[in-house]
Amino acid sequence: MSIFDDVSRFLEDRLEEYLRDNPHLELQALAEQLDEQASDTLRLIKQLQSQEQALQEKILATARDVQLWHERIAKAQAKGRLDLVEPAQAREAALLRQGNQLWGQMTAVKQQIEQSQQLYRQMQVRQQEVKERLATVQASPATWGTPPTADPNDPLEAAFHAWDIEEELNALKRNLSR
Repeated sequence: MSIFDDVSRFLEDRLEEYLRDNPHLELQALAEQLDEQASDTLRLIKQLQSQEQALQEKILATARDVQLWHERIAKAQAKGRLDLVEPAQAREAALLRQGNQLWGQMTAVKQQIEQSQQLYRQMQVRQQEVKERLATVQASPATWGTPPTADPNDPLEAAFHAWDIEEELNALKRNLSR
């Protein structure tokens, strides 16, 4: 298991080093990730809005049922049908409880919509920041891949870089032979 861990760690380190040397690629990856998250958030908002609409329709239907049973209770009381009054009141109470539950669900969905919209606005700000940084980095391509003090044509720098890579490979070979 440690062989795979070492290889994985080595590859991750190389990838991180490559991304550090090429900041525009890291920013492009971040921009793509933010775009994907923003799309997912918009889909979630639309889904939540559909849920809210369905709950509103259920609440209205329940309210109409409550009104119907309230009228039936009044009619039964007026006609002296006490045998129908109590069951009708129980039905009305059950519908009111159902309406309250639906209202609570709708309130929770509205809060989720609000939170998702706030998250989407934050993502838009972050996307703009990344686009600006990407434009800044792309405007100065001469600095890509070179540390400010390193000269890519410096033979001493190249020798140390080759030595570092050789040491890492030797360490990896030692770990593989264990």
